[in-house]
Amino acid sequence: MATTKISVPVVDLSNFPSEMKKLTAASTELGCFRVVNHGIPVALQAEMKAAVRFLFEMSAESKLRNTDIITGSGYVPPSPKNPSYEAFGLYDAASSSDVRDFCSRLEVSPFYREIISSYASKLHDLIVDLATKVAASLGLVDYSFQDWSCQLRMNKYNFSKETVGSTGAQIHTDNDFITVLQEDESVGGLEIMHFGGDFVAVDPVPDTFLVNLGDVAKVWSNGRLHNVKHRVQCKEALPRISVAFFILAPKDDRMEPQQEFVDCEHPPLYRTFSYLEYRKLRLSSGARAGEALALLAADQITGKSLVPDSSF
Repeated sequence: MATTKISVPVVDLSNFPSEMKKLTAASTELGCFRVVNHGIPVALQAEMKAAVRFLFEMSAESKLRNTDIITGSGYVPPSPKNPSYEAFGLYDAASSSDVRDFCSRLEVSPFYREIISSYASKLHDLIVDLATKVAASLGLVDYSFQDWSCQLRMNKYNFSKETVGSTGAQIHTDNDFITVLQEDESVGGLEIMHFGGDFVAVDPVPDTFLVNLGDVAKVWSNGRLHNVKHRVQCKEALPRISVAFFILAPKDDRMEPQQEFVDCEHPPLYRTFSYLEYRKLRLSSGARAGEALALLAADQITGKSLVPDSSF
């Protein structure tokens, strides 16, 4: 259990390039930071939370209509490992047709459909801007994330008196490049692994987004970016809602260290691999806290299941 709290670095998006040094340190050391002046209206954030609560009030049968597009992208019901947690997934959230299909399957009203669509569009713009800034903070200027695949995930933790003190989401790293999280302003519980390996609590801050780096970022940067481990603990008997937006990987499904980060002093740490196969590997093996990256190390024997085919 965490015994301390921290305030993660706060990056002001209206103050670039002055904030670049702070962004570099946060991305390479802690793997986590907050953003302010992000341009997402407070009213839209509140409306999105209302839309998410509406979705979770649906029947179990209705929820299951949110099926996978790629592995692990649809509805996640409570499980023995995470009995308090459930989630909806919207892939690819940058596509208006995919948003429309998601809403149609769940028979979402036009009112909530418009909110979800507007939120997804604005969050996509924000996350592309953030990923571009993170790349620039490492010296890779003008790299484009515009066409990377993305996902919107709506989370609910059904915390009760019986679950206080338990884990709502197990220790994990995200399997993406970057995550932008709208937290529950009323209910905390998020903990990140701090320097030295201890978990520390990160309390929500109104009108900010929490940003963290995932496994793909570590591979893409040849180990420079830090994929932060985190978890959710039940601290009080209240339901907790959060909304996460992910940039996952290039749409050609090919992941490898960028050549700009590889030289004679920094050989490639990872071999080229298929992102979708890596996603399946994490889910099937249960190795969700970054351990699966060891199987992609450049000095490991290449296995067929994680090698891109000749179409790339």
